Amino acid sequence: MSFPEKPHRRVRESLTTVQKHNTPLAEATTSSLEAFKAYSAGWKIAASKGTGAAIPFFKRAIDLDPKFAGAYAALGLMYRDGGESARAAENTSKAYELRERTSDDEKFFVAAYYDGGARGNLEKAEQTCESWTQTYPRERLPHDFLSGFIDPASARYEKWIEESRKVSEIDPDAVFAYASDYVALDQMEEAEKAIAMGTARKLESPQFMAQRYDIAFLKGDGPGMEREVSLAKAGPGDEARIANHEAFALAYTGHLQQARQMSRTVVEVAEQAAHRERAGIFEAGAALREALFGNAAAAKESAKASLELSKDREAEYGAGLALAISGDSSLSSTLAEDLEKRFPEDSWVRFSYLPALQATLALNQGKPSKALELLQPAAPYELGSHRSSFSGLFGNLYPISLLVVPRQIVSILR
Repeated sequence: MSFPEKPHRRVRESLTTVQKHNTPLAEATTSSLEAFKAYSAGWKIAASKGTGAAIPFFKRAIDLDPKFAGAYAALGLMYRDGGESARAAENTSKAYELRERTSDDEKFFVAAYYDGGARGNLEKAEQTCESWTQTYPRERLPHDFLSGFIDPASARYEKWIEESRKVSEIDPDAVFAYASDYVALDQMEEAEKAIAMGTARKLESPQFMAQRYDIAFLKGDGPGMEREVSLAKAGPGDEARIANHEAFALAYTGHLQQARQMSRTVVEVAEQAAHRERAGIFEAGAALREALFGNAAAAKESAKASLELSKDREAEYGAGLALAISGDSSLSSTLAEDLEKRFPEDSWVRFSYLPALQATLALNQGKPSKALELLQPAAPYELGSHRSSFSGLFGNLYPISLLVVPRQIVSILR
């Protein structure tokens, strides 16, 4: 089918036909009304049932219009939320290749996510989002990006809440978007209020359940945790997501054997769903847990199993750090070099993953002063919420915890 001279006008004129669907972009450029319907439905499903449930809709939109840049970008965003950064980068890069076929609004969408998602360059993504908000003040997505992964990475939690509120002002169905922001600031009552607003609007998603589970965990509310697990199992939600939170909680309370079994289940569920990258990240988290408990053999086994499943950034980071803590500096060093080579612009890699990995390796070599030096680049991001924590529940505050160790060693040596 030939591409219309101004395809976004054709879609805009047909919006009344699909007004029951939601889409953050008022002008989604496609030559196919059916593709636009699938794309719009995908956003609606993502908001109500989670990003994993939305993936088939964006795939359908692409099948109907293989040059639909917005659908590729949206699909990349869904994969990223599920911890599959390779698939995310593949689709986002495709969207970037097709960006000249898009409306001005979509160009911002594609560029912001390409910079922040595929390349991981948060500084450049933030600049794009700021320009986007100035050009389209009522557009939701730039505020989503700022609150979703740009502000949390650099620990600007107050700004995170401000941007999240802007999201909910534009789209009332996103009222619970900033619950996790309040949790980061240890404002549990505010977090629960935000979630209650979402419940009142009859909103539900795996992310929503995970937020409630985490709040219950932090409050020591066992029945509340069990309730969220039951809800996740009863519905068509993301069972692996909530089960990974369960494994973390079990390990934290000293039930390591049960945590191991839960992690095995989590990995199996992800593999059965053909989410190998995600399975690899879950396995990397389990490896780190074993390493931090001092179980070097189990940590090495899980780390290598993780790498067999995925070469994702987060899988390599988690596995590499688990190996370094467990004394396998050779393979860990190779992974650090690979991350540095493959992702030279990635802000998380540059300012969190590599400093933590390289500092641990320096400590293994008996060089605490060098470890302190290697940790300095992490300073702007050391209190932030990192991508590895979103997808695998590990990585936050690691540079801070590592700073304490070499300082103690240097003090002793002096």
